[in-house]
Amino acid sequence: MSAHPNGVQQPSVEGGTVLAFMNEVAGGRKLLETVRERVEAGAARIAVAAPQNQPMAGQIVDRDEIADAARSRLEVTQAILAEFGIGSEGAIFDRDPLLALDDAVRAYRPAEVLVSCLRESRYGLLRRDLIGWARQHFEIPITHIPVRIDDDAVRWDVTHTLVVATRTVASAGLLERLRARAAEKPHRFTLICPRSGDISREEVCRRLARTLSDMYRHEIDATGQPMSPEPFAAVRNAIEHYRIDDILISTLAGHRSQWLEEGLIDRVKEITDKPVEHIEAGDDVSVGGSASAEPAPVAVGAESAGGTDVQDSAGEAH
Repeated sequence: MSAHPNGVQQPSVEGGTVLAFMNEVAGGRKLLETVRERVEAGAARIAVAAPQNQPMAGQIVDRDEIADAARSRLEVTQAILAEFGIGSEGAIFDRDPLLALDDAVRAYRPAEVLVSCLRESRYGLLRRDLIGWARQHFEIPITHIPVRIDDDAVRWDVTHTLVVATRTVASAGLLERLRARAAEKPHRFTLICPRSGDISREEVCRRLARTLSDMYRHEIDATGQPMSPEPFAAVRNAIEHYRIDDILISTLAGHRSQWLEEGLIDRVKEITDKPVEHIEAGDDVSVGGSASAEPAPVAVGAESAGGTDVQDSAGEAH
């Protein structure tokens, strides 16, 4: 164990593997910060794993869609790590989080497991607590990385904004608006990317990862996930499952937006009393990086061990 600047003992991971297990959402600034700390402490390999379970706000019943949702969480997180110079390997596992975590530990033999999930996540017939079960089941250190909506639920000084965007999720116009909002007062952004035309799931993952990475470089908290339902259903599900203070919907400009043609803005206003803001943005992908960004750590885990290895997160349009 090594000393951490805040006084908490950090597990020794030098020369070993750190496994990031994501149960509910992709990315997260706290997860990124912890992985970067472990890389700087000498971790030789970063692995990312996700169970093929139902997303909190997914409304998914098809097995293929559930697998795609897990794959999206995996790919978005790996692409974010790549944006910060951290190579990784990863895979999706069983639908049962307990079995998935057990299989992932057997596959990667980590020196430490970072579990990203809600504090009260319970699974199985006995409704076992995931974190408590893991700490009893494994001899290796288990570190809980709270999901944003759980960690910030009691912070009333923070504005929780639901951002709805797919084709425009990485546009310079939307990123500028999010940065401006965060500069005005503390924000937490939850980004959802519903189904939109023929843009591929892989491309949505790349664009979402670019936006989340930009938020983290500016020390803004945000999480997100691609979603398979149509836009209105996706927004309705998110309103039911997330703490939300307001909603920001980003569409393509003018007549180019199918969401506008379908009356998405008015339909959302009919089901919520929260403020709904609409902005029009381009289909561009904002360039990554920042002149004031911290130097990225040396990349690790460049070779994949048969998982899904995301190395190119440039997010260029197909």
